[in-house]
Amino acid sequence: MMRPAPVPVPRRVFLLSPARCDGVRMLMLRRKAASFRLAMELRSPTGAAVGDVFTFTSGLYFRGKITYARAFGVSWVITPGAGLVEPERRIGPADLDAWARVRVDLEDRRYRRPLERDARALAVRLPDAEVVLLGSIASNKYANLLLDIFDDRLLFPVDFVGRGDMSRGGLLLRSARTGTELPYGPVRGAIRHGPRPPRLPKLPSRPSRTA
Repeated sequence: MMRPAPVPVPRRVFLLSPARCDGVRMLMLRRKAASFRLAMELRSPTGAAVGDVFTFTSGLYFRGKITYARAFGVSWVITPGAGLVEPERRIGPADLDAWARVRVDLEDRRYRRPLERDARALAVRLPDAEVVLLGSIASNKYANLLLDIFDDRLLFPVDFVGRGDMSRGGLLLRSARTGTELPYGPVRGAIRHGPRPPRLPKLPSRPSRTA
């Protein structure tokens, strides 16, 4: 009998910071009368993928994060109240209702405890992998907790420093499109605030497809 091929152990994984679950676009998605595709998928028996839901509610920033992570490795999404979940995990309206009541704040145990539990489990499961945080290291919503667990393995894209969310999203999309992975640096000892870098130049338009 042939043995199944071993599953490769990732050398680098990405942790994606969460989208707001109580914002205007999330309320649009959760509205029972909403008839667009993602809202109907969310209400279906199988639910919708976390990655799709957070991309809709967060826009360019989360779309950049998930596109980049899919281009260069495997990822988990930080959630309010459910710890780390894979982007493909299916959720329904009840999940979003519960998450909307949880603050993304380490003082809120409903958020901190699941995140700490899953981060520690990931650290044990992948003891040698680099962990790249695709999120702000300037706030204490997740960086310090993850640093306590992953120590010097916790990295971040150094080009994030000084950029706002939209600029980060654009940077990640450009990198995924060109197939060029960003340079990373350790979170420990990093400069968490810096001057705003120059605006990104526009990417050339994609060539149109012909039949």
